[in-house]
Amino acid sequence: MIALQDLTIMRGSKVLIDEASATILAGQKVGIIGRNGCGKSTLFAAIQGEIAPEKGSIGIPKNLKISTVAQKTPALPTPALEYVMQGDKTVQELLQRREQAYSQNAGEKIALIEDELGIAGYWTLESRAGSLLFGLGFGPDELQKPIKEFSGGWRMRLNLAQALIYKSDLMLLDEPTNHLDLDTVLFLQNFLKSYTGTLLCISHDRDFLDSFADHILHFEQGKVVLYPGNYSHYEQLRAERIKAQKAARKREEAIVAHMQAFVDRFRYKASKAKQAQSLIKAIDRMKLTAVTQEESPFSFSFPEPERTPQIIASLKDLAAGYRGSAPAAGTMPTAESSETAVDDTDAPELKPRLQEGQEEVVLSNINLELISGDRIALLGKNGQGKSTLIKTLVGELPPLKGELTIGRGIKIGYFAQHELESLNEDQNALWHLWRIDPDAKEKDLRSFLGSFAFGGDKVFDKVRTMSGGEQARLALALIAYQKPNLLLLDEPTNHLDLEMREALSVALASYPGALVLVSHDRHLVEAIADKLWLVDHGQVSEFSGDLNDYQDYLVRRAREFREQQQAADDAAAGKNRSAAAAGNASGTAQGNAPSASVSSYKTKEQKQLEAQKRAALRPLKLKIEQVEKEMAKMEQRLAEIDARMADSSLYEGNKAELEALILERAELNSAKEASEESWLELTSELEAAQQAQ
Repeated sequence: MIALQDLTIMRGSKVLIDEASATILAGQKVGIIGRNGCGKSTLFAAIQGEIAPEKGSIGIPKNLKISTVAQKTPALPTPALEYVMQGDKTVQELLQRREQAYSQNAGEKIALIEDELGIAGYWTLESRAGSLLFGLGFGPDELQKPIKEFSGGWRMRLNLAQALIYKSDLMLLDEPTNHLDLDTVLFLQNFLKSYTGTLLCISHDRDFLDSFADHILHFEQGKVVLYPGNYSHYEQLRAERIKAQKAARKREEAIVAHMQAFVDRFRYKASKAKQAQSLIKAIDRMKLTAVTQEESPFSFSFPEPERTPQIIASLKDLAAGYRGSAPAAGTMPTAESSETAVDDTDAPELKPRLQEGQEEVVLSNINLELISGDRIALLGKNGQGKSTLIKTLVGELPPLKGELTIGRGIKIGYFAQHELESLNEDQNALWHLWRIDPDAKEKDLRSFLGSFAFGGDKVFDKVRTMSGGEQARLALALIAYQKPNLLLLDEPTNHLDLEMREALSVALASYPGALVLVSHDRHLVEAIADKLWLVDHGQVSEFSGDLNDYQDYLVRRAREFREQQQAADDAAAGKNRSAAAAGNASGTAQGNAPSASVSSYKTKEQKQLEAQKRAALRPLKLKIEQVEKEMAKMEQRLAEIDARMADSSLYEGNKAELEALILERAELNSAKEASEESWLELTSELEAAQQAQ
């Protein structure tokens, strides 16, 4: 249990958390929400003992095993798989103790530690680490790659895997979906559903929280309020709470008004003066119910573009990627200056820098058109080329082959995380907007910035003092001000809080131009995209269906991968048996009895080992088969229901049957989705176990 009792924490002279109280029970999964800068990460620091509260206390059980995501990863030569395995602190501590016991030749102690290692999951540690890495997007050939060869975003995934593999009592996750794509967000939320400890997760992704949270801790006006249920339930409860507060406030104001009217009427009348004075004191003592509703400071829109042609962009036989460039004139050709760095957002590991004339094709044979009004979301794992496609559209990367035609009069608004670096850290928001429109009046610019919550003197805050969310808001404001007719948005919601995400969703929903979006925020994608393009294995193609269909596609692809792995394993086993049989026959033909005997013994040992491996995997395979059978039954029943609902006779006086079918269909869809998530978890675990063998 974690108990916050009258907790007060300050940052400088600013009170972040003001006499907050809440109790979180063991095993609860709590989503933590609130505006950027309200104190969510500060609470995590206080729980870990990194900062001390000014007042109040945080009650935490002794010897609690806490798991967190490291914010930095040194460039180590350690292989990725080994690095993740090191995250299980319990196992690592036991291994150290075992090593000491071996050095002391303490047999009994060694035996006891071996038992503890088994209980701690040491014998499955490698397969668990492999499963996590597969789920987080790492390929089989990357498990033994040194950490130093991975980019910053992929090192953060390694840190996340380290936190997940530890069998902790309490897990603290601060915006874990940043740096992840939609595929890995789905994997993470399934993992968190099965986590047995207490989970505190800061997130601004409502769909992500909906998937696993059973409580929501909301920071509001320095206080915290704990709501039961997931994010959707929180919204309902909070709306009801605000409604009740408003009603209470209205009643109290009516009472005060009645008391004040009595005072105003009789305060100077001798016979009533004493009573009037008493009422004045009572009015002063009354504390009206505080209505906790916080009006969103964000209310903006993307202005109507001046002109939008029908054809926004045409891609014909296009190849996109990276080309090495010559060193700048007047500079000596060095390793750094003569090579082109490849942006790591499209690569699990740091790609080799390219020499002049060298090319690396990421996407090829693209034949697509972007037309007026298109609202496209790009799907696919990180590293497949989504950012490469957007950079090609914006002109940062010239096509390696084929044609890219951008319509006449197209004005592009481009948002990407690295674009924040182009902001001048020594200047303020007003300066940046004035730079775009030097002739604009200060009053108009300040009014525009106000809709992005840069009101009052905040327009003069320097960029270097802004949070990541504030910088992202400023970048979006600069884009909106220029009235683009094509928006290219690469993960625009990173660092944005829920209110700003909702405001962005509303603004994009009414945006009249074309847009291409890369986002791991499922809610945003579903709210604004009406077309999906899949970027996968060097190709870009239209994806027919919605995000639920995409999740089904991932399930099918994982199933195909498992079947291919099984076929490869069976083929390898058959090859080994054939080789062993050939060796036995050769030894017998040469009359070499001792050699034949040894060969025969090895073959038997190999068969026993293979049998043990198959036996170890059998329980997982049986679970997968069972889930597949359940899914098949549900799919069959759904098909029967759909066939019945397509029958026009159902709608002629069969209201009860229709309602029952609608209810059953909804329940089956929910159960099918849960089964698919379970199937994904089991297949990932099986794939990791097979790789470990």
